[in-house]
Amino acid sequence: MEDQTGSESLNDAASPMAADAILAEAQRRMQLRAQPSSGSGGGRRWAIWLNRGVYALARHWLAVFNLLIGLYFAGAILAPLCLKVGWTGAGNMLYAFYDVSCHQYPFRSWFLFGERGAYPLTEPTSVVRMAQTMHFNGDAVTGYKMALCQRDIAMYGAIVLFGLGYGVLRSQRTVRPLPLWQYFVFGVLPMALDGGIQWISYALWMAFPAWISHPFETIPLMRALTGALFGWGLVAASYPHFEGYFNEIIFTLRQRFGWA
Repeated sequence: MEDQTGSESLNDAASPMAADAILAEAQRRMQLRAQPSSGSGGGRRWAIWLNRGVYALARHWLAVFNLLIGLYFAGAILAPLCLKVGWTGAGNMLYAFYDVSCHQYPFRSWFLFGERGAYPLTEPTSVVRMAQTMHFNGDAVTGYKMALCQRDIAMYGAIVLFGLGYGVLRSQRTVRPLPLWQYFVFGVLPMALDGGIQWISYALWMAFPAWISHPFETIPLMRALTGALFGWGLVAASYPHFEGYFNEIIFTLRQRFGWA
């Protein structure tokens, strides 16, 4: 008799009605998680808002990246425009802002509104002399330099350009990341060699001037090319990984809160 009663209880627990009740309870708990309860206070609401912010970033991370990097790139070009139209205060503020991340040597920068687009060195210059020229932003004759050097302008411009291209490409198919060894060979190594050899040659020229009469000074086109390759490789190697990471966040939050 007891065995029969126990068997009936098990059958009742496994009945469709019991399964529906379990499913309904699970859905109810998910809805409670998605909505702040009156007893949880402000802490619960902050948690929900924070998760919604993370969710929004995960869905629109590429637009945020492109916007921020695009603004950073545009500001470097806006600086000479400010000086050209007479907004000296705003222009100098932009140069000071970018001075933190770039040397801004005028002989390694692009110029706008002047006789030439670039004024590369024709004779070697000491580090002391280089430092003295850093804050020359230009004039009405030579034009006004961009607030980032030629290599950085090419690098950030490429990141913006290929970031936009990645957005178009990912809407059509799954984009595989560029292997790190290829990024190193085609993106990192050219810039490291171009800038590294230049730096080493200047160091040797200053330490042993009798050995080296003229240190190696790369040309504007090579700076721009190596910077652009670095920016392209950065996007190709990292953005597909960002895509996978943020997709995992989206999936997790949708499972937890039932968001669409």
